[in-house]
Amino acid sequence: MLSIDIDQFMLELKDGAFKSVGPSNKEATIKMYDVEGVDVREYGDKRVKLAFEDEQGSEIEIALFPEQAKAVASGLELLEEESELFD
Repeated sequence: MLSIDIDQFMLELKDGAFKSVGPSNKEATIKMYDVEGVDVREYGDKRVKLAFEDEQGSEIEIALFPEQAKAVASGLELLEEESELFD
């Protein structure tokens, strides 16, 4: 399941094309549940891409710099050591 919440967002449909209208102060929150597929790969010369897909085919891709990817990996290792979640 993919949930998208976009604050202060409005689209204009004109001549078959969508256009974002209003000020550029929009924020978004995206959440994905029931992930079926996960992929980790290089992205360009300087980033790591994490890709997630749910059972309905919705996808989210996140590009991280190596330091950010290491922080995610460290966080998962710490959670694995300290939480009963991985038992």
